[in-house]
Amino acid sequence: QVQLVESGGGLVQAGGSLRLSCVGSGRTFSSDSMGWFRQAPGKEREFVGSVLWDQKWYADSVKGRFTISRVNVKNTVYLEMSSLKPEDTAVYYCAAGPPLIGARAQNLYHYWGQGTQVTVSS
Repeated sequence: QVQLVESGGGLVQAGGSLRLSCVGSGRTFSSDSMGWFRQAPGKEREFVGSVLWDQKWYADSVKGRFTISRVNVKNTVYLEMSSLKPEDTAVYYCAAGPPLIGARAQNLYHYWGQGTQVTVSS
């Protein structure tokens, strides 16, 4: 059974930091595109960032504040978030898909985690 499980969400004040984790099981994901997405209340799910091997891409809204990293031996990808803003409040999801460069479209990803809530207070 292939699974992705996110963790690390919570409540944080504006300007604070959080690190989200996404742990895969059932197969290895080292050669996959790994994406982070988020969905705020009343809004569509949007692309946050992705990593393929050691190459990374970010949405303009988070560039310079969020960093994606991966540890292949742990089958894990991280999203480090700093300088958090109230508008970053959302459910954050990780996803895995085929090795496509800079993949942003949600339908390119085959496996999805359950999501973890991030709430940023003002």
